[in-house]
Amino acid sequence: MDISSLFNNFPPELATFIVSMLPISELRGAIPLAIGVYHLNPVEAYFLAVIGNMIPVIFILKYIDPISKYLMFKSKSFNKFFTLLFEHTRRKHNGKFEKWGALALITFVAVPLPVTGGWSGALAAFVFGIPFKKALPLISLGIMIAGVIVTGLSLGVWGF
Repeated sequence: MDISSLFNNFPPELATFIVSMLPISELRGAIPLAIGVYHLNPVEAYFLAVIGNMIPVIFILKYIDPISKYLMFKSKSFNKFFTLLFEHTRRKHNGKFEKWGALALITFVAVPLPVTGGWSGALAAFVFGIPFKKALPLISLGIMIAGVIVTGLSLGVWGF
C-alpha cells in the first residue's frame, strides 16, 4: 500500500498538507506526492508542504519542554531516559552547534535526508536549549530551503 492510497478520499491539497505534517515524510514526501501523483502546481505544492511542515514544529517547540519536565517529575524511568538522552546528545554534538551556531540548525533541517527535517530540528533545538523565538525562524528557514531542494528534485531540475 502506498501513501497516496491512504488519502484517496481527500482533496490533493489536503493530502499534501497532511503528509507534510507527518514525522517521517514531512515535506520530503509531500512535495513529490503533490507534484508526481496529484499533479499539483509546484508553487502550490511547495507552500502547502512548507506550511503543513511548520505546524507540528510550532507545537513541538512550544510544548516539549513542559511535557518532558512533567514526565521527568512523574517517572524515574523518564527522568533517567531524558537525562541520558540530553547528556549523550549534548556531549556528542555540542561542539558542532557551538561552532556553527544558527547555521548548524538551519542546515540540519534543510538537508533532505532521512532523520533530518522540521521535527528533528525542533527536537534538536529543545535538547540544545535554543529558545522558541530563536529556534522557530531558524527551523522555518531550513524547512523553506528543504522545500526548494525537494521541489527542484521533484521537477527534475537537479537530476541524480
